[in-house]
Amino acid sequence: MLSAVERKIEQYVIELDEPEILRLYEKLPVGKRLRAKLILRIAGADLRVIKTAAIVEMIHAASLLHDDVIDDADMRRKQPSINALYGNKTAIMFGDILYSKGFYELGDIDKRVAQVVSNAVVQLSLGELKDVSLSESFNINKDQYLKMIYQKTASLIEASAESAAILAGKQPEIYRTYGRNLGLAFQMIDDLLDITSDSETLGKPALHDFVEGKTTLPYIYLYEELNTSDREILRSLHKKRLTAQEQGWIMLKMKEHRVIEKSYLEARVLIDEAIALMTNAGEQELTAIAKEMIERDF
Repeated sequence: MLSAVERKIEQYVIELDEPEILRLYEKLPVGKRLRAKLILRIAGADLRVIKTAAIVEMIHAASLLHDDVIDDADMRRKQPSINALYGNKTAIMFGDILYSKGFYELGDIDKRVAQVVSNAVVQLSLGELKDVSLSESFNINKDQYLKMIYQKTASLIEASAESAAILAGKQPEIYRTYGRNLGLAFQMIDDLLDITSDSETLGKPALHDFVEGKTTLPYIYLYEELNTSDREILRSLHKKRLTAQEQGWIMLKMKEHRVIEKSYLEARVLIDEAIALMTNAGEQELTAIAKEMIERDF
């Protein structure tokens, strides 16, 4: 039923009655629609569910538009980003329009769903701000990193699962935990792929996050393992355009201290908990989504 979600998103955009917005929407690359898939698999495919899935995906798209401006990103899913094509002002305003339309349509769903999704958007915005502030210096605080990725990524996935459970008359707490774990693991694996995948697969240079100032979990774990002199070297490379030799040094140290494996295991624990919850609830399709999350390679 993802096609129904796509049609609903397009309908919402057409209702704005602005040809320029429709043109911009047509330039947006379509992702995996993870949040919509969760909502549909938890709650079925009646009209309220399809609307909720469409709204959440619009909100997610809006957050990515803003994220690309903040990160000065010129590519999104191997396609030119909206800000690269039309400028930062257009990208920001397009994001605001998608946010606003999504919030407007939320009022037609369910008060509890509206509160859950709205709170997630507050968290998402706080997470974006925290991501920017943490990138100003070399962050070694794991708790700060985990809070940031919860807010920036996991909160909307958590809200998607909880909202779907509310619409389906299921226990929201179980699905909320499932969504939170899924979201945290999703971002952890993304952060790992920035290190382990080649540039062609990523659609951006390898170790790009570190160059942009993001100190993700593997770098935090690496810092904990290094001696004093090597810690200084790692700090000196933060937010720097890396040479091949410097990239090689980071990768060598990560291999020596097995920080990739350690980071992966942390994500694995979260996914295993999510799988156990859904197995007990008899949600085999959601179990499969969780397994795909930890095994994805792109």
